[in-house]
Amino acid sequence: MGNTVFIVGGARSGKSTFALELGSKISGRKGFIATAETLDEEMKERIILHKKTRPAEWETIEEPLALGEILKEIDGSYDVVIVDCLTLWLSNILGRDENNDRITKEIEYLATTLKTTSYKAIAVSNEVGQGIVPNNNVARLFRDMSGLMNRKVADVADEVYLITCGIPLKIK
Repeated sequence: MGNTVFIVGGARSGKSTFALELGSKISGRKGFIATAETLDEEMKERIILHKKTRPAEWETIEEPLALGEILKEIDGSYDVVIVDCLTLWLSNILGRDENNDRITKEIEYLATTLKTTSYKAIAVSNEVGQGIVPNNNVARLFRDMSGLMNRKVADVADEVYLITCGIPLKIK
């Protein structure tokens, strides 16, 4: 069995950079699952910037929705896989379906899959639950599902890092 490293922190805190640093230390084939979708010009620019800063040794797989399935499908093809990022994946799902049960099942499938793959998985996520309570149902659902997702992934992870101000703090 592989093992999972979970990296969580605020926006622009250095999560992706730290994930690439960890993953680059591992020899063998490297896969990078990008979950972002080009929905507007700003996101298009962010995706371009991420691609430019990613070393060429990382083979990119773009998958905005079927994350658990792709993680299973590529098992045996890579020695290390980065998933960047889980909150964008959750946002993609939520944008198509606001059903709590369905989203919870997707999160549980993701956690189970991370636990059973043969490669080292490095999953990146945002911490969104430390601010004010959102004033609309969809934003509250996103916050709540993000918290659930982060707990489930942290539970199956072998290591968990909180990134703050560009500094990784190992919390598990």
